[in-house]
Amino acid sequence: MSVILNLIWVIFGGFMIAVEYVISGLAMMLTIVGIPFGLQCFKLARIALWPFGSEIDSTGFPSGCLAGIMNIIWWFLGGFGIALTHLFWGLLFCITIVGIPFGKEHFKLMHVALFPFGKSIS
Repeated sequence: MSVILNLIWVIFGGFMIAVEYVISGLAMMLTIVGIPFGLQCFKLARIALWPFGSEIDSTGFPSGCLAGIMNIIWWFLGGFGIALTHLFWGLLFCITIVGIPFGKEHFKLMHVALFPFGKSIS
């Protein structure tokens, strides 16, 4: 069932979301300072392309001071805007019964988009 939902997701916008994350990641990786943020964009692109059936493992608060600081910087540089976009689409999809699974996936993406450091996708 998750394969069918993933295919519908990809056809109706998931591919474009993933492409946006990849382009953003490549742009961030142009500088040495932006490489960790670009890698997080690639992580978001991977889950945005095939969200159903993938699990997000959180290690609690990111280990180390650096990951916490990176999450705060990420939040101000664009994570908040990305999360608001996923919130909007999640609420819009949840209006209909058929769209509820897609809305739930946008809420999952919103959670990762706010604080991606310290999370792994399996």
